[in-house]
Amino acid sequence: MSLIVFLLRSSWWMVAIATLTGFLSGGSTASLIALISRSLNQADGNFFAAIAGAFVGLALIALITSIISQIMLIQLAQQAVFQLRLSLSQQILASELAHLEKLGAPRLLVTLTDDVQAVTDAVRLVPFLCIDLATVAGCLVYITWLSWHVMFLVVGLTIMALSSCGWLLRRGKQLLARAREEQDYLFQHFRTVTEGTKELKLNYWRRQAFLREDLQPTAAAFRRYSVRGLMMFAVTASWGKLIFFFAVGFVLFALPKFMTLNPQTISGYVLTFTYLMLPMDRLVNQLPTISRASVALSKIESLGLSLASRAEAGSIPPLPQQDWHTLTLKGVTYSYQADQEDSSFVLGPIDLTLYPGEIVFIVGGNGSGKSTLAKLITGLYQPDAGEIDLDDQPIDANHQEWYRQHFSVIFADFYLFDRLLGFDQADLDAQAHRYLQRLQLDRKVTVTQGKLSTTALSQGQRKRLTLLTAYLENRPIYVFDEWAADQDPTFKDLFYTEFLPQLRRQGKTVLVISHDDKYFHVCDRTLKLNYGQIELQQQYESRSNLSE
Repeated sequence: MSLIVFLLRSSWWMVAIATLTGFLSGGSTASLIALISRSLNQADGNFFAAIAGAFVGLALIALITSIISQIMLIQLAQQAVFQLRLSLSQQILASELAHLEKLGAPRLLVTLTDDVQAVTDAVRLVPFLCIDLATVAGCLVYITWLSWHVMFLVVGLTIMALSSCGWLLRRGKQLLARAREEQDYLFQHFRTVTEGTKELKLNYWRRQAFLREDLQPTAAAFRRYSVRGLMMFAVTASWGKLIFFFAVGFVLFALPKFMTLNPQTISGYVLTFTYLMLPMDRLVNQLPTISRASVALSKIESLGLSLASRAEAGSIPPLPQQDWHTLTLKGVTYSYQADQEDSSFVLGPIDLTLYPGEIVFIVGGNGSGKSTLAKLITGLYQPDAGEIDLDDQPIDANHQEWYRQHFSVIFADFYLFDRLLGFDQADLDAQAHRYLQRLQLDRKVTVTQGKLSTTALSQGQRKRLTLLTAYLENRPIYVFDEWAADQDPTFKDLFYTEFLPQLRRQGKTVLVISHDDKYFHVCDRTLKLNYGQIELQQQYESRSNLSE
């Protein structure tokens, strides 16, 4: 049912057309079976000649309506999956960063990959399932026409037999749902395998403990629930076949002892039930796929509701304000609770004013709140209390998108795109080449129509390449989170002594999270954080020229 609702939300009229043509196809198929049944009980050659035209006509109707129904449903199903993928991606990008971090990358990845794939697999079957259902419905109408008394008895016995499958189906779906829950943890362990390979290789006992205590139990639980669930559906499929044979045997051997049946009725029932075994077998065999899709849709819906509850206001932002004077944080606080910890970390209250054309170093120990402060300043986190103002303009939800456009940021856990996205300069390739020369990467990387020739570089070179996008954005404020940590001494010195002062001369404000106290003389002031508080603010030159 959830799959049908999913398709109806995409396009109800396409579902209506596909359903109508599907039932026409099923009805035509049932009529063909009726003609075949009557032909088997008629020896008159004139009768065969009379129904030949009807047989050909019904066959053509069944063929054409089947094709139309399948084409409509294929288009509908693929459109629905396309919208699902796009909508999920848009919802993720529109949600608050803090909420996405709380959900965790494994859950988002398993939804975008396995859940969407499960729905895709199911909707791919929908055209064929609809044809089979229509055929079954048409055949049931035919056997009702043969004898409603026999139909009543057969359907009653079938309903009682199928009710015995209810527990198996419910239990199978529950087990598949539990397997899906384990899949979230399994993806988390897969992420450990791919991102923690070096650390696992360097410590044999850590690697064995991870495999034995984390990966293996989770994979085994996923396998156990999947196998048990699929076994329930396999038993249901086998039991369903037995029910059909029982129905045929009931009509052939039991009913004639209790009521008078003509040969046409008996042969019609036997022929129809024999034909129905194939579509019913297909329907039952696809129950695991449909159940997986149902579980996946509930997971997708749950994630979508979660993302929607923390969605940010979305609108096309105005151009950033290049000529600004002050960026002020007034009593800003932010708190979050780490996993498996009873106490929460609180940053603030922070009172801070930033000016154009200054370099500010943010220093402090691990866990002091440096990156959290950077995310607050750049608008990626929303403060729990306090206010952020840009030239006396309070940054609320309606101005947050516009406010973020003032920053070019390179975080420690940066992502390097293989294309220069979001730029419309006519001479983009030429500008990029000039910056690549400054970054000493022009012999390794070229840019053609905004596409980088390669990103397969060392970590230090990849970080240098992130500066390319930052320079091209040309925004008023730059934030570098431990950018120089992976650079060789020569380029680290260039970064601090040439690149940063040049940005300052251009009127840019530069915030640098750094432990390189050797270069503190380059900055205008340092902010030292300790347990979420600005413990010390040291100024290296007069700020009178900045406040004028």
